[in-house]
Amino acid sequence: MDKDKLQELFDKYCRKLRITPQWDVKLELVDDPAWTKTGDFKIDCDDRKAVLMLNVRNPRQENPEEVIVHELMHLKLYPLDQVTESLISSQFEEGTPASDFAYTQFFTALEQTVEELTKCFLLEFGENRELSYGRCRGMKSFNELYDGLKSID
Repeated sequence: MDKDKLQELFDKYCRKLRITPQWDVKLELVDDPAWTKTGDFKIDCDDRKAVLMLNVRNPRQENPEEVIVHELMHLKLYPLDQVTESLISSQFEEGTPASDFAYTQFFTALEQTVEELTKCFLLEFGENRELSYGRCRGMKSFNELYDGLKSID
């Protein structure tokens, strides 16, 4: 997908998610073979500025529109993210099993929520409503998950 089309999609979803004009947000295309993330954000909460970085060299997802919406959902949910992280860090000593458990549960729930909201937005507003399955390629098959487990019979 060309740069202009990516910018157009980015602008569309910034408006639909009501991110702008409250935030100053820009799209940065990353063409670095060493960068392995598909998308990410840099955020300055005090100045309400953010940069969405989108991997155009080697993304793990096939649908860049889905990645843009997903990352913008993270920005939309960022205040909740920060409150939850602060709560966890104030209640659990860093590096303890309890802290690690709380963070793992929180970040898993956050990613699942962001992805579900992304799917809903794509279904309603997406030009490309095809979901990406790129992350599935590197995961074990259903049968492989059970390899080596003892039978409970």
